[in-house]
Amino acid sequence: MIKHIVLFQLAEVAEGKTKKENTQFIKTELEKLINVIPQLKKIEVGLNHREAPQNNYDIALYCEFNSLDDLNIYQEHPAHKEVSEYVGKIKTSRVAVDYEV
Repeated sequence: MIKHIVLFQLAEVAEGKTKKENTQFIKTELEKLINVIPQLKKIEVGLNHREAPQNNYDIALYCEFNSLDDLNIYQEHPAHKEVSEYVGKIKTSRVAVDYEV
């Protein structure tokens, strides 16, 4: 099993939306992928708690795949690319890790 974890920091305002609006939009769009990409076995999208430190990342993405090949299919899927392109316009920072268990 491959676990894919990504953290994003977002701009305060981007693409005509506030950070709060963008975090909720991204959460909704990412969670829809479970119904579109069969290789995606599990997805969780967490938003930084409003009382947590402001220098934390804004969004945490956790996904599970059966294999690295499945992760690569997910990353190249048009539905994922659409969300990813939007995130690319509004993020200020991204970190990720993929590991096998």
